[in-house]
Amino acid sequence: MRHKKIYFISLMSLLFSTKQAAIAQQSPMPSVASDTQKPIILLDSGSFNSPAKFKSRWNMFYPWGTDHNGAARMYKKQVSILSGGVLQIKANRHEAWEGKSTADPKLRIFYHSGAVHLKEKIMVTGAKPRWVISGDFQVPSTKGTWPAFWITGSESWPPESDIMEFKGTDTTWQNTATGPDWKHLSWQNKLSAVPKPQDWHNYKIVMEKTSSTDVSIEYYVDNVKTDTHTANFVDKPFWLIINMQMGGDSGTAARSLKTAVMKGRNVYVAAYSN
Repeated sequence: MRHKKIYFISLMSLLFSTKQAAIAQQSPMPSVASDTQKPIILLDSGSFNSPAKFKSRWNMFYPWGTDHNGAARMYKKQVSILSGGVLQIKANRHEAWEGKSTADPKLRIFYHSGAVHLKEKIMVTGAKPRWVISGDFQVPSTKGTWPAFWITGSESWPPESDIMEFKGTDTTWQNTATGPDWKHLSWQNKLSAVPKPQDWHNYKIVMEKTSSTDVSIEYYVDNVKTDTHTANFVDKPFWLIINMQMGGDSGTAARSLKTAVMKGRNVYVAAYSN
């Protein structure tokens, strides 16, 4: 989700059937067939069931503040909890001059939108070598809309894994960023066409320790595996973020685009111990 230069892009796309999407929607707590241990649930699928529960598990904004790499600034009023355990983030066009984003590439702010991040951090370790992170989302795919569900390093960047990222089209990007620092990045990218992203779809990763430094990251859409990446993520803490950015890598939104809405439900995080 951070502003980046793409070094490698896999351009193979995969369509997912309505039947598969329905199965994903009926399974808010994804299972991992090879696991025999009881999962350590960091976040159950009901954190959006009430405003009180949401506030106990999630913080507003990005971990670093209200601005990031697009044309939207984050505000609390743009985030709401709906009946049925649904998180809603709404971006509204704002014509009055509000300056530019404080983050590169420092675009002019044209939208008020929202972002939230999980209070607890995620980290693959020897004691917790396997993690499952999953969520159901409805997202816009209009040019200029940039919704995402992702994890990013809490102490440095990279690392990063984008579980779901749309950039103004019906294609989701699932990306892994590694490197010694932000000046020396390496990207693995999987692009998959998603039919009607405005409908509910499930996006998931299964991240597992494979060596003293590396993990494998399996990416899924509607319980269909799309790709497997390798990254040096062992012992690196992550924030989990849900946000609706605008502009930037998703293109310039038309002035006529007054409102864009993303919704999420059944967001689930679990670790498995040895």
